[in-house]
Amino acid sequence: MGEHPLYFFCMSYNFSKIYILEMSARKTRKNRPTKSYVVAIPSYNRPDAIVQKSLKTLSDGGVPSNVVHIFVANKAEEKRYKNAVPKEMYGKIVVGKIGITEQRKFIVNHYAENQAIVSIDDDVEGLFKKVSDKELKKISNVHKFFSDAFTTLKKENLYIWGIYPVHNPFFMKNKTTTDLKFIIGTLYGFINRKTKTVQPSSQIKEKEDYEQSIKYFIKDGGVVRYNDVTIKAKKHAPGGLGVTEGRLDANRFAAEYLEKKYPGYVSVFHRDNGMTEVRMARIKRDESPK
Repeated sequence: MGEHPLYFFCMSYNFSKIYILEMSARKTRKNRPTKSYVVAIPSYNRPDAIVQKSLKTLSDGGVPSNVVHIFVANKAEEKRYKNAVPKEMYGKIVVGKIGITEQRKFIVNHYAENQAIVSIDDDVEGLFKKVSDKELKKISNVHKFFSDAFTTLKKENLYIWGIYPVHNPFFMKNKTTTDLKFIIGTLYGFINRKTKTVQPSSQIKEKEDYEQSIKYFIKDGGVVRYNDVTIKAKKHAPGGLGVTEGRLDANRFAAEYLEKKYPGYVSVFHRDNGMTEVRMARIKRDESPK
């Protein structure tokens, strides 16, 4: 899993040049999303769970079924999903790639430039809004939340929005921010751009959503996060796209990769169970690490 020190030096040097170019381009860039959004659900080996969870969440929340697109790994999976998922719950099933990082890249290339896209995993059991430090209330109109989120992106001239990553009202805040924040990959929305400068690297199999958050911040100067909204979902559930062998090694490599490639943006720490994690730095909108 080790890499030569020169490899990380070169990554850091190239990153610095890219950052300078992006800073000069932000002032002229304009956010022009399409009028309506689509929902992309990457899914693998969960034809029954997706019906009970994410598709139900979207349907109950008023999201039109015709904008819901399920992305599967191969033709065999396509057949399984078509047999198991009621046709009235989705617009189409698309055969893409296997693996969450590659599937998300496929989704970007599948849609037109500037398409507003909601990316949601297949096991989301509702969106929730903070009421107090002890209470969350389920969001009944999910369609309105998605629509309003893209309106906020246009207003802020930014390209990605996300939610609070932990289902715990005590830590949540009643505010929406645009500084550097982690945008969890389980549910987020973005204005599609096919440029590789905002896509995570294929070199890491974990924490790809951390790298995506950093890349969007560097390119656009900010990310929108609703710190009073969260979801209920089971991380690393059986099946699905998030499960990898040797997660301890994969997380350690990903954390070291991020710390080396994006100095000042993340720091590494270790949990008691041996898992290597990263923590985002506190960087205000349109600023760089100090």
